[in-house]
Amino acid sequence: MSNIDLNKIWNYTTAKESKDHILLKEKYDLFINGKFVKSKSRKYFNSVNPATDEIIAKISEANKEDINFAVKAANTAFKSWSKLKAKERAKYIFRIARMIQERAKEFAVIESMDGGKPIRESRDIDIPLAANHFFYYAGWADKLEYAFPNTSHEPIGVAGQIIPWNFPLLMAAWKIAPAIACGNTVVLKPAETTSLTALKLAEIIEESGLPKGVVNIVTGGGKTGSEIVNHPNIDKIAFTGSTKVGKLIKRSIAGTHKKLTLELGGKGANIIFEDAAIDQAVEGIINAIFFNQGHVCCAGSRLFVQESIFEIVVEKLKDRMSSLIIGDPLDKNTDIGAINSKEQLATIKKYINIGLEEGGEIYQKKCSISEKGNWFPPTLFLNVSQSHTIVQEEIFGPVLAIQTFRTIDEVIEKANNTPYGLSAGVWTEKGSKIFKLTKELNAGVVWANTYNKFDPTSPFGGVKESGIGREGGLHGLKAYLKFK
Repeated sequence: MSNIDLNKIWNYTTAKESKDHILLKEKYDLFINGKFVKSKSRKYFNSVNPATDEIIAKISEANKEDINFAVKAANTAFKSWSKLKAKERAKYIFRIARMIQERAKEFAVIESMDGGKPIRESRDIDIPLAANHFFYYAGWADKLEYAFPNTSHEPIGVAGQIIPWNFPLLMAAWKIAPAIACGNTVVLKPAETTSLTALKLAEIIEESGLPKGVVNIVTGGGKTGSEIVNHPNIDKIAFTGSTKVGKLIKRSIAGTHKKLTLELGGKGANIIFEDAAIDQAVEGIINAIFFNQGHVCCAGSRLFVQESIFEIVVEKLKDRMSSLIIGDPLDKNTDIGAINSKEQLATIKKYINIGLEEGGEIYQKKCSISEKGNWFPPTLFLNVSQSHTIVQEEIFGPVLAIQTFRTIDEVIEKANNTPYGLSAGVWTEKGSKIFKLTKELNAGVVWANTYNKFDPTSPFGGVKESGIGREGGLHGLKAYLKFK
């Protein structure tokens, strides 16, 4: 394995010439106390390109000693960082945002190589949003007294943050920016399969001059995450990932002083009424479930279509699916990239088999699948009911389950009949329906005549088994402050 020249790859994705020379290192160590250090374990694991099965880089595996070192560095840094003038904290955060923008090309290519998502999504959505989160919270750092007037508040302390593999850089920004804007320090662990953009962010943090120990980035698997969760000197846990792991974390910190934010799984309902703009709605359906290969906690994985338009919606949906391009994530024309890992691919296939065994009628886009890498075609299921496993459980892949409804009350009951409560979408020309549904749907986020639209100023989070607390907007600041 040798250093990878990302410049050649970028030329391929944009069809433009570039003189920049961007390299990925063969090995990445831990980022603790302002610099990269080798782990005490001296162990490394492979970061694999899910589209080619090729090893991109080797990533350091942190053990208990490393987490102790990172937490100690964060606690030491907290003493001075929490007392630094807020406008000075803002300058550092703003600088990080600008540096992400300046290296957006590099981040976009690495994100698609490491995670499998189409380069158009990395370039146009993930990286700009990550920068915008740092910009947004840089603006709030010296305005907290106006955000929460007549209330005394202070930073919590050291935040242990664990992020998923579906939006690696964006989730890092989502967690780090509000935490340090409020005066906290951070120990962050990216997902084992997608650590590279978090480590490239560490390079930016080092170059930005951010005081050492304010942000520490440690890598590893579940055991590393467990060491963070259970560390006695961490004051706050922020986790984004599966509901199963979220429940384990909640049990682990019960009875401790730690504060908790959980953003977990979902089974989003996308509801199409007969008065909706059908062509627009079909595009919304496609975006809701096939964006990022369905690796989205708020994906619109359950589609409810009013009976009178069911046949035309399904016909248009199948026709639109036939035009989707599945292939190399680094090709700018690709719509659907690679599944993130072989484990996730196996999970998707398991649910497909369950859907068929339970009587579901499957439709898949016909396409050739490469023997190398992890691929799965966009898929929909008809002839399913509320009791079907694929309707109730999160698949986290490009699989859509379709049902019909007659009345607004019926669809509300069906949409709410799930253990999750993260997201929903409503397609109609009637404002009265939108207001009724946004009030009665048990979901933390409801989109109207659109789907998967995100903004740093808007809070995001779920109810029921989809999580605790909110991230983004003013709510994202509250999660990192103690109020008196």
